[in-house]
Amino acid sequence: MFKAEGLPRLSSKELLILDLLAAEQPRYGLELVAQSRGRLKRGTVYVTLGRMEDKGYLESEVEEHRPGAAGLPRRLYRPTAFGLRVHGAWFLLRSQLAWGAR
Repeated sequence: MFKAEGLPRLSSKELLILDLLAAEQPRYGLELVAQSRGRLKRGTVYVTLGRMEDKGYLESEVEEHRPGAAGLPRRLYRPTAFGLRVHGAWFLLRSQLAWGAR
């Protein structure tokens, strides 16, 4: 039996965010909400992104303030090398579980 001991934990939202960021270029939080097709919500995405940064899965940078832009500057998120390794490990785990279910 396979055990996921030592494998960092990912919530379903964290895994979805890594899926979206690993397959695409860096994104803003609201872009991730739009790409998720209703699986991520505006009210929780930034809490999840902050938690993922704290865990070392993501890094972010604040965009430069554009002249005439209203509101706060946006934050652009991208996976770290560690985040991509964790994503890859979870991808393998999912593949193995799906293969074993056949």
